Amino acid sequence: MRTFNINGDFLAVRLRYLFFILMTVFTFIVTPGSARSSEPPIVAAASDLQFALVDIADAFKAETGRDVVLTFGSSGNIARQIRQGAAFDIFLSADETLVLDLAKDGFTRDDGRLYGAGRLVLVVPHGSPLKADGSLADLKNALADGRLGKFAIANPDHAPYGKRAEEALRHAGVWDAVQPRIVLGENVAQAAQFATSSNAEGGLIAHSLVLSPKVSALGAFDLVPEDWHSPLRQRMVLLKDAGPAAALFYDYLQRSAARAIFRAYGFDTPDEDR
Repeated sequence: MRTFNINGDFLAVRLRYLFFILMTVFTFIVTPGSARSSEPPIVAAASDLQFALVDIADAFKAETGRDVVLTFGSSGNIARQIRQGAAFDIFLSADETLVLDLAKDGFTRDDGRLYGAGRLVLVVPHGSPLKADGSLADLKNALADGRLGKFAIANPDHAPYGKRAEEALRHAGVWDAVQPRIVLGENVAQAAQFATSSNAEGGLIAHSLVLSPKVSALGAFDLVPEDWHSPLRQRMVLLKDAGPAAALFYDYLQRSAARAIFRAYGFDTPDEDR
């Protein structure tokens, strides 16, 4: 027969209960970080990368068996979200100054790496009265003779390609005349949708987007002279709390296989692997 010692057994129960509580608290403290480190990294990228980065992520998975989560938007909006605490692991910006500012303010591991330089193009949909003329001479003529209804660019307030589009239009001397006809995309991918549809006669968008068969099939394009606007130096960075899985993909982005894909989408890439 087992005897029951009230004081001893009650103390043992209390100790086991206290141990359970401590382990539960410890689990809640540790699990979020541990879970995040084991989950696919979240990559926030400029919208001009929506085709190139998907191809790179597919190649990465084929080589390593690992997934990544891709989210796209305007670089300015992503940078703002990072400052507000968004749980991204890697940021690929279309404007390197946004990365450098985040690094200066302590949101990143370091200053990041240049992954490419982009170009701006004039794109027109099939059937448009506007010519695919990167010198913007026909755009100027279309404004004068009434052929231009709407013209699409990304929002210059937070999209680097929109800001460069404004600079190019100012350089061509047509900014004031074209402003009332501008349709603003929230980002350059949305501007591309407007520019290649019935919403506009054309627009200024990223070269990387028109090199995708999905977009090139919709119209014609021509490169805008790159000295008509500030350089589109594009930089990527690991954010401060990024885990090992994110570091692995970040390293892959600097390898020759990834750089070949960037080049296929029109980016001028650094020459060396890291």
